[in-house]
Amino acid sequence: MTSPLPDLVTLVGITVFCVAMALLSYRRRIFNLSGSVSAFIVGMVIGVCGNVLWLVLLLVFLLTSFGATKYRFDWKRKQGFQEGKKGERSWRNIAANGAIPTAIALASFVAEVMSGGDPASNPFPKDIASFMFISAIAVAASDTAASEVGIVDPRVYMITTGKRTKRGVDGGVSLTGQLIAFVAAAYTSVLAYIVFAAFNQDLLAGPPTLFVPMLCGFFGCQIDSVIGATWETRGRIGKLGNNFVSIGIGTGLALLLALVGA
Repeated sequence: MTSPLPDLVTLVGITVFCVAMALLSYRRRIFNLSGSVSAFIVGMVIGVCGNVLWLVLLLVFLLTSFGATKYRFDWKRKQGFQEGKKGERSWRNIAANGAIPTAIALASFVAEVMSGGDPASNPFPKDIASFMFISAIAVAASDTAASEVGIVDPRVYMITTGKRTKRGVDGGVSLTGQLIAFVAAAYTSVLAYIVFAAFNQDLLAGPPTLFVPMLCGFFGCQIDSVIGATWETRGRIGKLGNNFVSIGIGTGLALLLALVGA
């Protein structure tokens, strides 16, 4: 039976990559110490149990989030809209946005072990797992971009009523936020498709790998806003809990579409 674990050279490469990513994230104030340690753990699980190329997407998400967070940061800080003191995020943010991608990597690893390396008997093949992973990252990227860039637009409307509201209100959306949310989801999906097509076509579930995560990513962002306007406003769920649920719904929709199209 072929071992689902990467070889020693790949394992060392994954470890070096994750250490570098965690250190860079800490030095650039993307994460605080707890966030950097958590990012290292998540990266190791995804790289070892999932796929090395998934780490590339994780890095792209990290860089995209950093760029969105730093966009007009001084203005956001003066208005009180910034994340943390200098835009840094903690382990809670990692848990909210990384729990589902990590679970997908673990589930795909367990499925491969149970199947004995036989693709025909694998209940959760890598192409479907990869399909879901991209969708989860697309939701997280879409929501982060919408929050960090969309906040600069003064024309904000409540997603559930269409009425004007203030910036920063849970459930508030703007045209700028919606556009950047779709761009972020599309960018994530297109890049993933290109990377998988170029380096590992076994991770592709066909053309849906490009279009479905794009749509599910944007849809998950809308779910986040709807939950924000309802449960979050009423104190039934926190911001990070909302992130987790919306990523779960977006990823679940991707799986449903994958099963329907199978």
